[in-house]
Amino acid sequence: MIQVEPGPRTTEFVVRLRSSRLLGILRGCPDDALECVAEAARISGLKFLEVAMNTPGAAGQIRRLRALLDGICEIGAGTVLSGEQAIVATEAGASFLVSPALVPEVQEWAVSRDIPTLPGAFTPTEVLAARRAGAALVKIFPAKSAGGPGFIRELRGPFRDIPLLACGGVSPENAHDYLMAGTDALAFGGSVFTASRLNARDTNGISEAIRSLIA
Repeated sequence: MIQVEPGPRTTEFVVRLRSSRLLGILRGCPDDALECVAEAARISGLKFLEVAMNTPGAAGQIRRLRALLDGICEIGAGTVLSGEQAIVATEAGASFLVSPALVPEVQEWAVSRDIPTLPGAFTPTEVLAARRAGAALVKIFPAKSAGGPGFIRELRGPFRDIPLLACGGVSPENAHDYLMAGTDALAFGGSVFTASRLNARDTNGISEAIRSLIA
């Protein structure tokens, strides 16, 4: 496979995410809890947030969060599994695309438009394939099941220059260990955006959980 070099937009995205370190994952969020989530992002300083495309009304939620957090937090789409979903997401305002695996039609479409992608990988072979296909960062997923920080540390032996995002089982308790192992950024979802917090519109609870990760 020929190496696909990231374009300028993708390269700049990597710099910003590496600096911020954190990517929030919003899945199954009630529509009327979006303002609570947006306010928590503002309070905590969260700079990146994705809406999973298997959330009912995902495109509308992306559009709404873009309006609420314009210039404050970049909004992307997660669980992008087809070219059609990629088009719908970007038309709604998603500035980056995240997938649980390397989806060729998504990757090729996005790379041709210099839209940053974060495809999932579980093995060294998948990590290399995703990077060669032009991934901005390769998402190690599910990171905890793959071996946690120890697995990331082992990957850093042969893959010193591939940007890695740890996703799956990341929490305030293990975030530091992942970063010390060589992860460039961390993705979190259910450990912060719990159903109880979303249903209670618990802005303070969500923002404090994000702050604990930042700390």
